[in-house]
Amino acid sequence: MKVTNAEIVISAVKKEQYPDEGLPEIALAGRSNVGKSSFINKLINRKNLARTSSKPGKTQTLNFYRINDRIMFTDVPGYGYAKVSKTEREKWGKMMEEYFQAREELRMTVMIVDLRHTPTKDDIMMYNFLKYFELKVMVVATKMDKVKKAQVQKHLKIVRKELNLAEGDELIGFSAETAQGKDEAWKVIKSVL
Repeated sequence: MKVTNAEIVISAVKKEQYPDEGLPEIALAGRSNVGKSSFINKLINRKNLARTSSKPGKTQTLNFYRINDRIMFTDVPGYGYAKVSKTEREKWGKMMEEYFQAREELRMTVMIVDLRHTPTKDDIMMYNFLKYFELKVMVVATKMDKVKKAQVQKHLKIVRKELNLAEGDELIGFSAETAQGKDEAWKVIKSVL
């Protein structure tokens, strides 16, 4: 997809603040520091619409991005980051649950994991949480350029097995450095719109 227009619409913490434009939404979820912002920026050909940070746990709201006036990306807070208070984590949990449970515009969740590592307990919990709400999921395994070519398939197989990927859920290897996997990701996104 050729992105000609991408802008942040609102950072929301509760349902009343969600945009009411009726555009189909794609949520983006992932552990803190897994490359979620880099994925968004590479997908829409922008350097820093979604702010990247070396400090995990930066996204603390639901950030809605309007793309080409046709689709909305919703960046949700990163999970599994220990340096956030328990109260804060519970607040994020409630905010995310409210979004995933009740958002009618939501078509699919892109769950981002790091291809170099076996999915964590938090990744597995997040995937199961999304499946509990019967959501379609595309798993994007980032940092593919940091894995030897000969090892990529082995790593993807581990991700698929550990998450116990449901039939119909896609798994795509991705690199924000080389843009590998970008076209495949757009193809899956377009298929659910």
